[in-house]
Amino acid sequence: MKKILVLLLCFPIILFGQGWTQTFQKPNTDCQGQSVQQTTDGGYIICGSTDNYIYLIKTDVNGDSLWTKTFGTSWAYGNSVQQTTDGGYIIFGGTVSSGNEVMYLLKTDDNGIEQWSQIFGSNGGGLFVQQTNDGGYIITGSTNSPHECYLIKTDGNGVKQWDNTFGWISSGASVQQTTDGGYIITGKSNGTDDATYLIKTDDNGIEQWNQTFGGGGTSFNPGWLRPQ
Repeated sequence: MKKILVLLLCFPIILFGQGWTQTFQKPNTDCQGQSVQQTTDGGYIICGSTDNYIYLIKTDVNGDSLWTKTFGTSWAYGNSVQQTTDGGYIIFGGTVSSGNEVMYLLKTDDNGIEQWSQIFGSNGGGLFVQQTNDGGYIITGSTNSPHECYLIKTDGNGVKQWDNTFGWISSGASVQQTTDGGYIITGKSNGTDDATYLIKTDDNGIEQWNQTFGGGGTSFNPGWLRPQ
């Protein structure tokens, strides 16, 4: 069955009484959407994957496609996209290097033209990216062997400044910079109970505290973010 990338925006019917949907699919390919953000012009930027490539779509305010781009020379996927302060876009996901899955960070200009890319790790995938106050990026994902959360801080060109792993966490599904300059991460624990975790670090990625919620196999599992 073909997977179709769908953008859905629903306004509360009680207030507006209308909404819209848009569907995007390249001919004869599987498309899978993973991340969407409203852009400063009122439109939207979407990333995901299509036919084993990263798929980036820019739309207007009504969801009509303005342009589309694909990235990657082999198997690749995009899990997270954000508009950057220069009007371009930062994309994070995974690709293959030397036969292994690696994290893939890609920067484009405002027209989706690639400016640079970086790969990280040797066995794992990327899940989330956010631009930081200094113009760099904080990214999180997972390593496959062993299963650990991988946190990386880069400069504005994607060059790694520091990294840290958290062994009791199997994957980092989301990360945000906090008001004190540190970072907050959430995802899935590395135990048999599938608990959801929350971990706080300082500005150098050093753990300050953590909390665990749920368990018993009922927590959020970010593993679905990788296209199968």
